[in-house]
Amino acid sequence: MSTPPVANARLLPVGPSGQALDLRSLAAHETHFGRLPLIEGPRIGKPGPLVHEIEKSGLRGRGGGWFPTARKIHAVVESAGTRRAWSAGRKPVVIANAMEGEPASSKDAVLLRHSPHLVFDGIQALAATIGAEQAYIAIHRGSPVIDVVLRALADRNDRVTIELVTPPARYVSSEESALAHWIGDGMGTPVYGKRTFERGVNDRPTQVQNAETMAHIGLIARYGGEWFASVGDTKAPGTCLVTVGGAVNAPGVIEVPVGTPVAEIISRCKGFSTEVSGFLTGGYGGAWVATDNLMASDWTPESVAAEGGAIGAGILWALDARTCALHEVARVALFMAGESAGQCGPCRFGLPSLADDLATIAGKSAQMSDVHRLNTRIPLVQQRGGCKHPDGVARFVSSAMHVFQEEVAHHLRGRCSATSTGAALPVEGMRAIPVGLPGKDFK
Repeated sequence: MSTPPVANARLLPVGPSGQALDLRSLAAHETHFGRLPLIEGPRIGKPGPLVHEIEKSGLRGRGGGWFPTARKIHAVVESAGTRRAWSAGRKPVVIANAMEGEPASSKDAVLLRHSPHLVFDGIQALAATIGAEQAYIAIHRGSPVIDVVLRALADRNDRVTIELVTPPARYVSSEESALAHWIGDGMGTPVYGKRTFERGVNDRPTQVQNAETMAHIGLIARYGGEWFASVGDTKAPGTCLVTVGGAVNAPGVIEVPVGTPVAEIISRCKGFSTEVSGFLTGGYGGAWVATDNLMASDWTPESVAAEGGAIGAGILWALDARTCALHEVARVALFMAGESAGQCGPCRFGLPSLADDLATIAGKSAQMSDVHRLNTRIPLVQQRGGCKHPDGVARFVSSAMHVFQEEVAHHLRGRCSATSTGAALPVEGMRAIPVGLPGKDFK
């Protein structure tokens, strides 16, 4: 067994110069990490023994929900656990979600550029643990990491072949039931009334884990749960990848132990490049937090939530105070309304209405009645959708109205404190292909 990685560079190992190592080839990967050990399979209704190490590790999914990984593993195996289910061809399916539907996120792309085989090892270890014979990695169509992944997959000779699928580059296409729907039926839209761990790809129990989570599983399979939990927060052990963007001097993806002070994360990125008016946490389905509040907090799901934020997919975006926050929020809300699958009322009608209200408030002729109308509409969107998309947008909007309430007051008086008209948050290039386009691959 190779020497375990150091605390702050587990997923993105660095060399003596401090630069990330290039582990795209299988030979380089195995030289650094060693070979993946043999993983024992499940018994009927019970996962293989690796699940006990994952339980000891305390690993929580890094895709947005931070749900305990071991519980998801147990759920899918129990769903597939009857002899009747196995004999009927309902063996589980594994999907690694590297879609990165959040436009402000790039952590999974960076991980795959530098350590693709660690993700593949996690897929193989998980497939063996739950008895899956089919495995997929999903990356949005047109992603520049597709070529890297294809070359890395060609290096391997795994027990379970990993198939690359490339659903449309749409926000809702990265939702786990939408991925299972795409792989099974060629439709990248969320599915109502089915729990993916019970009835996912072609109605088979399906385990969906984020690419970063898969990479952590690949490490736990080598070094064990206690090693994994030796750093990080007691409620959320291990390291995590954070996409830091906006008004910092060195934006990018960094790896830190969960629980690292936010001030230290900003310091790792060489500090602020200008005055900051607030933080966006978790992306466009996340929430805004006041600068001083978050700078005094730690980067854990619970600590960030206590300040009104959400770690989500590991996004920390510092908004330049020279940019109008309300214009940015209105622009993103319009984008998110367009990213809807259009399958339910809150998305089809509610989100465009929120975007319209925000556009009015972002102008200089808004009235208090416009603010009241927006605040009345937000609860009508929440917890009424077929998926969590409208909930995320409502949280994004409502938190902005709270954090930037002084700017709202300026606009109601016909003023704006911004000195820059440039766009800050990325929304471009995500809608090249319709959600419902048939076909499962990128060719």
